Amino acid sequence: VIEDNEQNLYLTRYLLQAHGYPCVEARDGPAGIALAKSASPGAILLDIQLPDMNGYEVAMELRRHEPLRNVPIIAVTSYAMVGDRERTLAAGCDGYIEKPINPETFIGEVEEYLNKFQPTIPSAPCRPS
Repeated sequence: VIEDNEQNLYLTRYLLQAHGYPCVEARDGPAGIALAKSASPGAILLDIQLPDMNGYEVAMELRRHEPLRNVPIIAVTSYAMVGDRERTLAAGCDGYIEKPINPETFIGEVEEYLNKFQPTIPSAPCRPS
């Protein structure tokens, strides 16, 4: 999970853990890229509005790294204007979930994308970076 907002990160972490999904966390783009390169994630949940390096730049950089080219990147973003979804997908994201997330449907939305790309996610404890 690459998310700079503490409340959004808390909710995302809580929902993932409550449904048995392991996670690691980064609060900005460069830290998220470094973490993704070292953690071999099953999927990446990426905020688009990040400080210093936006999510579009992060997604493009992640796609340049061969081992991450096929890892699903799901944008979780408040960008919901006309063209934002297309711009997100063009940057290298495979999915798009609008904020504010709905706790009742969020995991189902994430699983829709996971099922398209990867039937299983590796187990690991959730830990902040």
